[in-house]
Amino acid sequence: MKIIIFDDDPTGSQTVYGCPLLLNWDEQTLEAAFTKSSPLIFILANTRSLSSALAVKKTREICSSIKKFFLRQGYSKDDYFYISRGDSTLRGHGVLEPAILAEELGPFHATFHIPAFLEGGRTTVNGIHYLNGIPVHNTDFGRDNIFGFSTSDLAKWIEEKSFGKIQAENILHVEIKQLDMASKNKDCFNSLLSFFSKLENNVSVVVDAELPHHLETLARAIKVVSKEKRFLFRTAASFIKSLSELPPNPKDIADLVSLKSKNNQFAYKPGLIMVGSYMKLATDQLEILLNDNSCEGLEIPVGKLADIFALEDYQEKILELEEILLSKIDDILDIKKVPVLYTTREEMKFSSSSKRMNFGLELAEFMAILVGKIKNKFGYIISKGGITTQLLLQKGLNFNQVDLKGQILPGLSIVTSNSDLYHLPVVTFPGNLGNEKTLLESFRLMESNS
Repeated sequence: MKIIIFDDDPTGSQTVYGCPLLLNWDEQTLEAAFTKSSPLIFILANTRSLSSALAVKKTREICSSIKKFFLRQGYSKDDYFYISRGDSTLRGHGVLEPAILAEELGPFHATFHIPAFLEGGRTTVNGIHYLNGIPVHNTDFGRDNIFGFSTSDLAKWIEEKSFGKIQAENILHVEIKQLDMASKNKDCFNSLLSFFSKLENNVSVVVDAELPHHLETLARAIKVVSKEKRFLFRTAASFIKSLSELPPNPKDIADLVSLKSKNNQFAYKPGLIMVGSYMKLATDQLEILLNDNSCEGLEIPVGKLADIFALEDYQEKILELEEILLSKIDDILDIKKVPVLYTTREEMKFSSSSKRMNFGLELAEFMAILVGKIKNKFGYIISKGGITTQLLLQKGLNFNQVDLKGQILPGLSIVTSNSDLYHLPVVTFPGNLGNEKTLLESFRLMESNS
């Protein structure tokens, strides 16, 4: 049974490989994706970058395209698993998006909330969600200016994000103890099956997970019961790996690094690093990266860009700024260093979250189009931040879909296009991933055979 994943940014495929990531959902693109042998199809909806109203509109548009495609092909929507993939630190439209999917693709007997991302230190224990042992609402992610929240208790979080429509007392809970026992004992596994088979009326279910076998046991039970029940999922990346049951990737890290593009002399072209994420972790990673002598930073002046975008006719000023930055990138390449294109680190203040989101999209599109103008100069790109990466792939490189090759580090994917025009692998680096040295580590890996 194929698994269709609605990904709210382009990094949710960070635990799997060998599948298409769609940036477009027209019939031709969908048909090509559904004929691939992979059990996984990711649709890069990028809804985390949108307001609630626009996220609803985008989700309904994608569902409409899929349903029309199913009708023309004679497929049944009941023959697929559907996952709303969201942030493992609980940012995004984590309750709204599965609710819209339920309206469009339902009815479902239950919606499972499984935000554990074990590869990144995100676990759920006793219904409480943690980041490296810290309740996630006590981290920078819980204090996010757009998607912040007040609790790490997932049942209460669902109540908060549904504005009371889903009451915490009505939310069910699959505990670690249940999953541990079900993984070791047939009777306990059957008890878990019985519990799932009684779910009705799209009830919300919170799932604990601390170790891989918890999610593997859950996935095994889901597959048995799915013969008689339809379930929807809001999950981070780890459950996707468990549900898909992919074997280990035959490509190792050296294989993935060697995907880099070469010049006419068969030497690897230089890389480019983009850092759009404004999270403190991204800033810490950038600071350590820029201490490496083989890199040279180039700041995109966010305040100046905001002033330009506020003008009635700003195209001429944008082109002037582009010319300045492109010239500086050439200067960096001339001294045989890797350009690190990054946005001003201080987050700007806006009068509303919708204005903040709109500017974030304008900024990411500016970076994407800038890089797109010189894409043939580079052998690879490391793109830090979900919105930055989505716009790079879509607007800068003009891809309709990319192919996921695997991970160079846990949670760090590398994708390529099947375009005949040019070959340029992109490392998709989530804003919230790793420690302060992970960006430097990924750069050194990509340069390891240059």
